[in-house]
Amino acid sequence: MGALIWLASYPKSGNTWMRSFLHNLFRNTAAPVSINDLDDFCLGESAAAWYAPRAPRPLAELELEEIARLRPIVHRDFTRAFPDSVFVKTHNYLGEFFGVPLHNMDVTAGGIYVLRNPLDVAISISHHFGETIDEAIAHLANEGAGTPVTDTHVPEVHRSWSTHVASWTAVPNPQLLVLRYEDLLLKPRKHFKKVAQFLGLKPSPERLERAIRNSSFKALKAQEQKAGFKERSDKAAAFFREGRAEQWRDVLTPDQVRRIIADHHVQMARFGYIPADYKDAVPAPDESRAAS
Repeated sequence: MGALIWLASYPKSGNTWMRSFLHNLFRNTAAPVSINDLDDFCLGESAAAWYAPRAPRPLAELELEEIARLRPIVHRDFTRAFPDSVFVKTHNYLGEFFGVPLHNMDVTAGGIYVLRNPLDVAISISHHFGETIDEAIAHLANEGAGTPVTDTHVPEVHRSWSTHVASWTAVPNPQLLVLRYEDLLLKPRKHFKKVAQFLGLKPSPERLERAIRNSSFKALKAQEQKAGFKERSDKAAAFFREGRAEQWRDVLTPDQVRRIIADHHVQMARFGYIPADYKDAVPAPDESRAAS
């Protein structure tokens, strides 16, 4: 029985990459661990299989409030999944749903939060959910954003990108490690080493390098091309598409960039995401539409 360590992010921001890195680090195998075995290592917070045994009726027949009340119970069940710390993937914002916490802190040891430039997230969201870029931009600003009940998942509560980021990062917490996707790309050894140290691990340089290499975008994409990936959306051609930073410069129009900055400039400024050539896109305080 172990306490939970949340691996949190807004969708399409690096959660799968982080899970793969940790899986490879712990397994320490010569070849990359299968991306389709990630849930053998890290539980999915919204996986319906954990909620169904606790539900009084089929999940599809429950009201959203009834599902919300199941969450703290299911999270306690998670602690019995492994004898040591239990890693749990979550895309939920750090808040409440129908007055019930979306993350049971009574059984939580800590968390790792990965965030990514929303200018690039918008592109990935458009591919993942089968939306146009303009629809994805609206998606990122939608305070009601989330996912519905399905045969395999209970609802996730995302809210807007800004609200999601602020909910997890506004109050510094020594039990939470906050990482930028772009820093993991630019200096993987430095920042993945931070992850290992945060978890109290001291892997050898060779072991750390192997985990980084086996979870690289190139390795993950190669696996998907060869064997598929069960987490790929049926609306997307591939889950691992490009993975690079600043692809927005090749895809978004200036107007689209300005709309995203107008919606999210408060949190973007906190994390250095406002491009130097778009500083003038930040609205005056009385014009701000971003979540703070």
